[in-house]
Amino acid sequence: MTDSFLYTTPLDPRAAPLIEALTWEYTTRYGDHFGEPGEEMRRYPAELFAPPNGNFLLLLRAGAAIAGGAFKRYDERTAELKRVWTHIDLRRQGLARKVLAELELQAARQGYIRLYLTTGFRQPEAAELYLNNGYTALFDSKVDPEIHGTLPFVKDISALALEFGPNAFDRKAS
Repeated sequence: MTDSFLYTTPLDPRAAPLIEALTWEYTTRYGDHFGEPGEEMRRYPAELFAPPNGNFLLLLRAGAAIAGGAFKRYDERTAELKRVWTHIDLRRQGLARKVLAELELQAARQGYIRLYLTTGFRQPEAAELYLNNGYTALFDSKVDPEIHGTLPFVKDISALALEFGPNAFDRKAS
């Protein structure tokens, strides 16, 4: 069975499982700790995850979303990753790592040289994913993560941007 990436929008009906599952996950893990349950998923309009400043992708298997993620502009050179998700029944199979790699590549194609993201203190598997894939923690990882609330990370993708970013073909030709 072949998996494929689809660049789309959070409004695409195929994205509904991702949105619903993330809303459920945030609600069950955090309740109202960060505000009204489900607020995080309503915080950002779909347009923020559209080119040229952002993007939204799904990893599809047999036409169904099994993983996905997005990014939006954080600042002129930095994209902020959001909505990284894997179907609950398919976790620990490397799908989030595939999504992460594709998001990094697409952000570089769109001219970003740095990635920023936050995850919650009750998502140790997400923190582990980012640390194991070259992200730098911007918090003290030796203390109880609940002290921090949100856990910010960054990653330099300037090498990818040089290779695949805007005008990469022109730079290679010279």
